[in-house]
Amino acid sequence: MTDFKYVGQPLSRLDALAKVTGRALFPGDLNFPGMLHAKVLFSSEPHALIKRIDTSKAEHVPGVVRVLTYRDVPVNEYGIYIYDQAVLAGKKVRSVGDPVALVIAENPDAAEEARDLIEVEYEPLPGVFDPIEALKPSAPLVHEEQGTNLLKEYFLNHGDVDQALRSADVVLELNLSTPFNEHAYLQPEAAVGLIDEEGRVTVYVASQWIHDDIRQIAHALALPEDRVREVLMEAGGTFGGREDISLQILAALAAYRTGKPVKLVYTREESIRGHGKRHPFYMKGKIGVTKEGRVIAMDIDLTSDAGAYASTSIVVLANAVSYANGPYDVPNVRVRGRTVYTNNIMTMAMRGFGSAQVPMIYEGLIDEACRALKMDPVEFRLKNLLDEGSILPTGYPVTPGVGIKETLRRAALEAGWKYEDGRWIAPPRKEAEKGRLWGRGVACVYKNVGYSFGFDDHAHVILEAQVSASGKIGELKVKVGSTDSGQGIRTALCQIAAEATGVPFEAISFVQPDTSLVKSGGSNSASRSVFVTGRAILEAAQELKRQIAEGKRGLIRGEFLYRTQTVRPTTPFGPDGKCIPHQSYGYTTNIVELEVDPDLGTVEVKSVIGATDLGKAINPDIVEGQIGGGVLMGISYALMEEFVLEQGRIKTPNFSTYIIPTAKDTPGEVKPIIVEVPDPAGPFGAKGVGEMTMIGVAPAILNALRDATGVRFTRIPVLPETIKKALRDP
Repeated sequence: MTDFKYVGQPLSRLDALAKVTGRALFPGDLNFPGMLHAKVLFSSEPHALIKRIDTSKAEHVPGVVRVLTYRDVPVNEYGIYIYDQAVLAGKKVRSVGDPVALVIAENPDAAEEARDLIEVEYEPLPGVFDPIEALKPSAPLVHEEQGTNLLKEYFLNHGDVDQALRSADVVLELNLSTPFNEHAYLQPEAAVGLIDEEGRVTVYVASQWIHDDIRQIAHALALPEDRVREVLMEAGGTFGGREDISLQILAALAAYRTGKPVKLVYTREESIRGHGKRHPFYMKGKIGVTKEGRVIAMDIDLTSDAGAYASTSIVVLANAVSYANGPYDVPNVRVRGRTVYTNNIMTMAMRGFGSAQVPMIYEGLIDEACRALKMDPVEFRLKNLLDEGSILPTGYPVTPGVGIKETLRRAALEAGWKYEDGRWIAPPRKEAEKGRLWGRGVACVYKNVGYSFGFDDHAHVILEAQVSASGKIGELKVKVGSTDSGQGIRTALCQIAAEATGVPFEAISFVQPDTSLVKSGGSNSASRSVFVTGRAILEAAQELKRQIAEGKRGLIRGEFLYRTQTVRPTTPFGPDGKCIPHQSYGYTTNIVELEVDPDLGTVEVKSVIGATDLGKAINPDIVEGQIGGGVLMGISYALMEEFVLEQGRIKTPNFSTYIIPTAKDTPGEVKPIIVEVPDPAGPFGAKGVGEMTMIGVAPAILNALRDATGVRFTRIPVLPETIKKALRDP
């Protein structure tokens, strides 16, 4: 592959020094003259009518400036796709995550004291907390006006599944489920709302989609969008949890009603209550294979829990349906998927976005097929994985740059497989520590890069340059609407700008996104920032160089709005699921080795290989960091994390009850492998990497547990008590 000066180099991150020295500002660090403080009262009931809200006692607490309720919201609705959420609940609550009142005071203590004095009289309603039960005709309705709890349903039919299953030599079935997950980012939500010098309602916040935030805020405040501004601050992690609005709309409302700066900072408990979770999925599947090892049919049924509000549940479901047969070339596929309203806390985007749940079913079926045929797991997968030009079940070819087979080959060789005489030979099984059980598992996964199903994915970029009389660029500013959640996007984008313009990397600066300065760059999600915004930078660089060639000097701007639909269009699902679903893909193979203590039920992950095809690694150090973080998050998904709700009430309200990994849970060895099969639509062939590194780890662990124990665990997380019970009562 072509050598580059800046792209492909492990340059130091632009934000590293400011973060390690404490100079980087997070929203909770901000203070303004005359600033007030706010606290939120959340609903105490998962489903109830609100009969009365009495704020009189709260209003008499010394230092309290104002108590806001639904009456203070000009247009009391918002939502990232559907306006089905209330800024402050007034007539009804649908989950314990619903805000009911907002107290604004001169200091946080007064705000908290007053918040606890607000009296709300509820009339509890029957709730529904299981998506399967929610579909029954007798189930209580979460949104009565909808007449059903079914939010969305998709069907995908490709080939003749029933005939293929009848003709298959082996047919296997599997049922699996995945849990709610908390994003568990380091920095709980915080925001400051104020009225800026131009009279705009302004919010300083860590967000993944600043321009979509102002769309929703402007709607709720009945303001033109140009009267609302959002300024991005540093984010202590996101993982999808800051794509939806949480407290920024409340900070905006507080500033709008008081005319003063108002800071709102969540505690960890408030954060866990105040934002959505990863979707639980309930999955059923069948696979049909020939004795030669060819997968000829898959039949998958999916149900997800949307919680109380739509958020991105429809799109998450669409993604899951499109991936339900995995990165395998299967001629007959049938998928039915539905997402359902319940009175649980809303579910939303989380790393993987529908592609994180379904690998549990498709990789479980693939693994069981390998075992039934007594075939090597690498050999079997290579017979069935996608190639360039393979037709997806949606009826269209996979986009160029299909590296899944190469990730499997590279991972297998690293794990000790040998390729001899036209076949793959697995390494010998290892000896576990005395009394322990050893196992190895393989998983192959893929994930879209960029928005899908006809969405107008785009990014606006400004390259602002100071050009000398000789035509040389002295310094270059990169202005984009795309946000950086801490994963290093700003560094990668500046490397692309340096390569495209020839300006030294050290002469390039990244301007923190501000909606008053730049147009939309889309969300920092879908592993899209390098693929979409990076391509926009290439186009803006060409415009900049054209102006310089025409003789323009001084301060000049290269500006470009890149729309992916003009280059790699996608289309919505048709009635039978036919569509062009995604604009590009990244691919990963994970191979896991682990040991199980059958007496304690504990699992020690000894090693994880993560081979990821991302087209081109713009910064290899950042990529390896993504692989390491994805591995640990995948281990946690498989073995630890479960956000527990009982009848809609939170039972894991903090990190003493919601278990996340520590340094001790890091595998003995993580082996990142960078695979580069370029996509010509991406900048320098780059695709995406962030989510792909995580989604294959959990299914690889499940397959390794099957190898170690002989048990196919069908629900994650697989906890020690689950393992002990399974081995005691097989």
